[in-house]
Amino acid sequence: MHREFLMGNEAMAVGALVAGVNVVAGYPGTPSTEVLETVAKRRGEGVYVEWSVNEKAALEVAAGAAYAGARTLVTMKQVGLNVASDPLMSLSYIGVKGGMVVLVADDPGPISSQTEQDTRTFAAYAKLPVLDPSTPSEAYAMMGEAFELSEELGCPVIVRPTTRVDHGYEDVEVADPEDWRVNEPEGFVRDPSRWVIFPALSVRAHAAIEKRDAVLAKRLSGYARNAVTQTAGPDARPRLGIATHGISATYVAENLSEKDDVRVLRIATPYPFPEDLAAEFLDGLDEVLCVEELDPVIERALIATCARRGLNVRICGKLTGDIQPSGENTVESVGAALDRFLGRGEACELAPGGSSPRAVSQAEGRECLSTEKNPPAPPTLPIRPPVLCAGCPHRASFYAVKCAMKGRKTLFCGDIGCYTLGNAKPLDMVDTCLCMGAGINIAQGVTHVEPDTAAFAFVGDSTFFASGITGMVNAFYNQANMTLVVLDNSTTAMTGHQPHPGTGRTMMGQVVEKVSIERVLRAIGLTVVETVDPLDHELAVETVRRVADEPGVKAIIFRSPCVVLARPKARSTVDAEKCVGCQRCVRELGCPALVPDAATGKVRIDAAQCTGCTLCEQICPTRAISGGERL
Repeated sequence: MHREFLMGNEAMAVGALVAGVNVVAGYPGTPSTEVLETVAKRRGEGVYVEWSVNEKAALEVAAGAAYAGARTLVTMKQVGLNVASDPLMSLSYIGVKGGMVVLVADDPGPISSQTEQDTRTFAAYAKLPVLDPSTPSEAYAMMGEAFELSEELGCPVIVRPTTRVDHGYEDVEVADPEDWRVNEPEGFVRDPSRWVIFPALSVRAHAAIEKRDAVLAKRLSGYARNAVTQTAGPDARPRLGIATHGISATYVAENLSEKDDVRVLRIATPYPFPEDLAAEFLDGLDEVLCVEELDPVIERALIATCARRGLNVRICGKLTGDIQPSGENTVESVGAALDRFLGRGEACELAPGGSSPRAVSQAEGRECLSTEKNPPAPPTLPIRPPVLCAGCPHRASFYAVKCAMKGRKTLFCGDIGCYTLGNAKPLDMVDTCLCMGAGINIAQGVTHVEPDTAAFAFVGDSTFFASGITGMVNAFYNQANMTLVVLDNSTTAMTGHQPHPGTGRTMMGQVVEKVSIERVLRAIGLTVVETVDPLDHELAVETVRRVADEPGVKAIIFRSPCVVLARPKARSTVDAEKCVGCQRCVRELGCPALVPDAATGKVRIDAAQCTGCTLCEQICPTRAISGGERL
C-alpha cells in the first residue's frame, strides 16, 4: 500500500482499477468526467476504455461485457442517467454476470447541470443498490465493495458521489499495482432464458428482486459504512438525533463536538434502506433532524420506519422546513441548521407563520455562526456571468445567423454545451434550451404551429452524434421546414475537450476514420448541406441567407476549431486614431477581450485574452482594428 493525494474522481478510477475492472465506458459530463480520463491514463494492459456517443450506448457496451463475465464501469452525470435509463431499467431485471458499477455523479446546486435530480431516488425506482460516499477515500474503497456486491447479487450497483466528493481532494491509501486484482472473464454463455427479456422473465425477476432487496436491507444494517455514533460517548442517552449522508455527513461532523449530546446516523446505502439500524438509532430519541441534499430520501425512510414500528419520534428535515428544500448544503448552512435544532448560540429567525425555523442561506449561516457581535461585511464580489471565450468560433456563428436573419420572424433553439452561452447579450441567440438534442425537435414542433417562422436548431458536433441524429431523421421523414446549424469545433469542449466520432481519435489512443457529419446528413436525405468558416463573416452571412430560404430540412455546418486547442499566434490591436468610439464591436459581439475606455469611449483590446480571430476587424466600420490572423 502507498498514499496518494487524489481528487475524488481519480480515487474512484483507481478504486475500479484495483478491483480489476476490464471495460470502462461513459459520456463526459461535469462532475464525473475525470473518472474515465483517469482510467485511460492509469489503466494496465487489457483494460478497455471508451468515450461512447452517449450514456445509453455506454451502458449497453458495459452490459454486453458484463454478460461475458467482465467487470465493467459506466460513468456519467445525473442527467446522463436519464439517457441511460431505458437499458438500465431492463438490466435491473435481466441482471449481469460480471460485476457492473454505474457511477452517477449528482450535482447539487446545480453547478453545471440542468437539474438537481437525486440518483438515490432513481436507484429506489430502478430497484438497484446504491452506495453514497462521503469522502474521496471512502469513494475509493466503495468501488471495490460495489463490484463485489454486484457479482454477488447479479445486478448493477450504483455509486453516487456528488460534486464536492468528485472534486474534493484527500490523502488516500491506495493498493500497489502488483496487488491489483486481475479479472479473467469467462466469456458469454448462450442462455436465452436468462439474457432475452420477455414478460414471463420480468414477472419472475420482479418477484425475485423484491425478495432480494428485503433481505439486503437487513444485511446492510450491518454494513460498516452505515453507522450510528454518539457525540457524548457510547453510554450517553441523548434525546436528539441527526441523520445524514454523503458530503453532508462531513459538514455535520465539522459542526459537532463532545458538548453536543446527540446521536448521529450516517446512511451510506440509501437503497435498500437499512431499517433495522435506523430503528436502533431512533430508540429513545424524541426528535431527529435529517441533514441531506436534494431529495428527502432519509427523512421519508425514517418517517416510514416510525410508522411501521410504532415509534413516537418527530422527524424533521426538508419536509418540515428545517433544511433548505433545494440547493447545495455547506458547512455554514448545516452549522446554522444544527444551531437551531440544538438550541446553540443566538436564536435564528423562524419561518413566517410557523414554528419551524426557516432554512438559511450560506451567507446567513456564516452570520449565525460568527462569534463577533458586529462582524465586518464581506466585500461584494464582482458579477461575472459565464461568457463564450474570446475568439470562440461559436460567437461568430451566432453573429452570422443574427445578421443574416435580421428583421425576419425567427426561432433559435439552443442545446447543451458551450454554445448555450449564446443566450447572453448582446448575442441573445438562444430562445430555448431543454436537454441534449432537444432543440432539433423543438424547432419542428414550433413550426408545425407557426409555419411562417424561420426556425434554426443549433447543436454542437459532439451533441450531434450523442443525440442529434434521430431528431434529424424525424425532421426529414416528417417533412419539417427548419435549418440545422452544427457548431463544429472538433471537440467536446465544455467538459474538457474529449474526443468524439468526428475527431478521428479514441480514448484507447487509436487514430480512426472520422465520422463525417456531412455524409450522415446526406445519408438521411438532406440535399442542402453547406460547410463554412464562421470567422469569414461575409461568406457566413451570405450562406445563412441562401440556405435559410431553401424549403424543407437543410443544414449549415460552421466549422472552426475550438480556440482553446488552436490559438492563432497573432493578436488584434486598435489604432486609437482611427477608432471613433462607436463601440459597435463591443455592442454587437460581447467579446471579453474588447474593453471600452470609460473616459474616451474608444475601445482597446486586452492582449492577454485576444486570440486574433479577426471577427471584430471585419465589422469595424472605420477599419480601426487589425493584426489578427484567422486559422
